[in-house]
Amino acid sequence: MPSITTTNLTFTWPDDTPVLADLSCTIPTGRTGLVAPNGAGKSTLLKLIAGDLRPTSGTITTDGQLGYLPQDLPFAGALTVAEVLGIAEVLRALAAVESGDASEEHFTTIGTDWDVEERTGAQLDRLGLGGLALTRTLDTLSGGQVVSLGLAAQLLRRPEVLLLDEPTNNLDLDARKRLHDVLAEWTGCLLVVSHDRALLDRMDRIAELDRGELRFYGGNFTAYEESVRAAQDVAERNVRNAEQDVKREKREQQQARERSARRAGNAARNIKSAGLPKIVAGGLKRRAQESAGRADETHGARVADARSRLDEASRALRDEQKIVLELPATTVPAGRTVFAGVGLQARDLFAGNGIDLVIRGPERIALTGANGSGKSTLLRLIRDTGGAAYLSQRLDLLPLEQTVADCLAEAAPGLPAAERMNLLARFLFRGARAHLPISALSGGERLRATLACVLFAEPAPHLVLLDEPTNNLDLLSVSQLEAALTAYRGAFVVVSHDVRFLANVGVDRWLRLADGGLLETGPPAAD
Repeated sequence: MPSITTTNLTFTWPDDTPVLADLSCTIPTGRTGLVAPNGAGKSTLLKLIAGDLRPTSGTITTDGQLGYLPQDLPFAGALTVAEVLGIAEVLRALAAVESGDASEEHFTTIGTDWDVEERTGAQLDRLGLGGLALTRTLDTLSGGQVVSLGLAAQLLRRPEVLLLDEPTNNLDLDARKRLHDVLAEWTGCLLVVSHDRALLDRMDRIAELDRGELRFYGGNFTAYEESVRAAQDVAERNVRNAEQDVKREKREQQQARERSARRAGNAARNIKSAGLPKIVAGGLKRRAQESAGRADETHGARVADARSRLDEASRALRDEQKIVLELPATTVPAGRTVFAGVGLQARDLFAGNGIDLVIRGPERIALTGANGSGKSTLLRLIRDTGGAAYLSQRLDLLPLEQTVADCLAEAAPGLPAAERMNLLARFLFRGARAHLPISALSGGERLRATLACVLFAEPAPHLVLLDEPTNNLDLLSVSQLEAALTAYRGAFVVVSHDVRFLANVGVDRWLRLADGGLLETGPPAAD
């Protein structure tokens, strides 16, 4: 059966930063979703399995033909579709044979791939790329089309073990559904790194990479979340009980010390009144002190044991960093117009006289549409026309050389310094982390810093535009973004293909770009 096995797998970067240590596991046949915070080593593990990185020590065994779709596809724009699919040489050999050239070299190149054009066409159709000319170059395709093409290239190799790293990034809703359909039919060993909860809910099991170890949970992502929540409840209860045990043991130790002190005082007075010889009185006093010392050691051991149990219980707790915000300054009265655009147009992208759009009150708008329909362009037009706060896909709003604290001071100069630091702590930038440069932040941290500067800017924004904000975020960062947008009281327009995310942030108006026009729709049908 196709599978992946690691034995004592260790990987350390050249600067001695450890990633994995003595990881031994087997990933069996079936669909496995791999989850962990950004930086935990998910993509690194896939690269090690694929052979793009070499382990520091240990071994990796893959049973079956391997296919690998990395997160950043190594495709040059000048490559043709046929070259990406790996069939260009076979097509040339087929063309030569059909023209009458029967050299052995062509037959060797073709091998058993006489039906390569038919198989390729069928695979492209499955992924929504039917009719795509094999001679087209990548620089004429959208980002979503390139991802789908990369997946088609792997599937044409007929792999038995398939590694996918964030395969839904840049895919529109239709492309995501087609990917779901393809993976539903998968019968080999599949390992998927993703933050897409809809995709993870189609997995047979979830593997969690935590502190260099893999833990497996049977069932899909929803079942995994329920298991984690139940375990967290137990861990929190154990910590509370252990904290009470520590307090009780410390209290009993203090009470025992006080009793010993009282007994010692009473004994000293009794000995003095009894008129005992000094040598006898000294012996009695020494034995009393030794007895008190032994009792204190016993209670001290009990306190240490209780603290040890508390440490063990605390290690089972997950570090669930939550953003809790109130943003009253962003409140927009119902019905107030925050944006009105007439005839929005760019490079003749939109049909006729362009697009008309009015946004009123605290509307929460999802902007959907196929890849290449102009969603990002429309967001930029709204920004340029109406002066809304704008979060691009690249999170490039903040200067890389400035610190988080400096960026917030620039965005909210009227806010006292102490309040700014308290605010950054609520966005999980505590202590020295508030003074890190933007260039040193992870993707999730950069998102939180940008949100702090946008949502608490002066004046407070009444319209925020977000372009694919969950791309490349881990699941914890997505939940933090959801919390911030839930607290926001203004209007926002968000481009996203993550239906679960859109539901969680309370989208109440759906707009779809299609054929150069803007259509009012309802939420997409459940996949």
